[in-house]
Amino acid sequence: MSKFMRSFAAVAAISALTLTGCGREEEPPAVEGSGEAVSSGFDEGAAIGVALPQKTSENWVLAEQLFNEDLTEAGYEPDVQFANGGVSEQQNQINSMITNGVKVLVVGAIDGGQLGTQLQQAEDAGITVIAYDRLLTDTENVDYYVAYDNFQVGELQGQALLDGMKEAKAEGPYNIELFAGSPDDANAQVFFDGAMSVLQPEIDSGNVVIVSGQDTFDQAVTQGWKAENAQKRMDTLLAGNYGSTELDGVLSPNDTLARAILTSVEGAGKALPVVTGQDSEVESVKSIMEGKQYSTINKDTRALVDHTIEMVNNLQSGEELEINDPDSYDNGVKTVPAYLLDPQIVTEDNAAEAYADDPTLGPLTK
Repeated sequence: MSKFMRSFAAVAAISALTLTGCGREEEPPAVEGSGEAVSSGFDEGAAIGVALPQKTSENWVLAEQLFNEDLTEAGYEPDVQFANGGVSEQQNQINSMITNGVKVLVVGAIDGGQLGTQLQQAEDAGITVIAYDRLLTDTENVDYYVAYDNFQVGELQGQALLDGMKEAKAEGPYNIELFAGSPDDANAQVFFDGAMSVLQPEIDSGNVVIVSGQDTFDQAVTQGWKAENAQKRMDTLLAGNYGSTELDGVLSPNDTLARAILTSVEGAGKALPVVTGQDSEVESVKSIMEGKQYSTINKDTRALVDHTIEMVNNLQSGEELEINDPDSYDNGVKTVPAYLLDPQIVTEDNAAEAYADDPTLGPLTK
């Protein structure tokens, strides 16, 4: 069973609204051995819709800029929109994009299970749908998925937590707490499962102890990926469990939450634990270089947008799309052909190398 298939059942159980996808009236011919479909192409200069979620992290803001600039440079007419008002706003934005005649719809979903009606409308209009960064679930009407390998992200975070604690203290047992992302984001469960695949053997052996006992995804979630929610939960965990007990590490799924966790620990007057992260946010890279946050994950948004636009170009010209994972991403209704990029763990030790070509982060690591 694939990594994502092991995670999907839990994702589906969390979803607030389960939508049943409708079957396609006519499937495009499959490319033998790859799982992807072949587009018949469309006119140059076509409109391309990009539906992005709320501005919860720097990588989404950068994605908006890059999609606008790079799609325009490639000769398309971009329609890039954020849904800061929530799921209903994103549904309305996608409806508008379909009405306006986009040829490709790139969707970074707020909740990948609540767009079934809109995606059926896109299918009926002959629009190709690419799930961007977050898988679209419970629907037949998604053609491709492009993302970083999110299970691997979790594995890297779990290993970084162990490595960082061992650097700080040679021998265990190590006391830790677990944080996860928002339950309406399909990636959150995958990050958590990847990390737990590394941490669970150490927990089972007694070398790692979750002092609060809050060891499940449901107990660890952070609604909306909001920093204030993570800080409030960390305050509660510290007050209830760490009077005289040392906290060695915290699994944080992204940089925004990592900084909130560190703020809580500092406010409680405790020694800073090893804290993981993700997204290479500027303030977290600074924190890593200052020796506060231990690690982040480099998922270069430029590379992800570049490959997405390459997929759009292939569709426009009627060429085959490159797929490197045709079998793993079961969204509950179908297996979605995927192209995955490799994430990179970043600590103070390799930050200069990791961001050598990044015009914003490179100078911070000198």
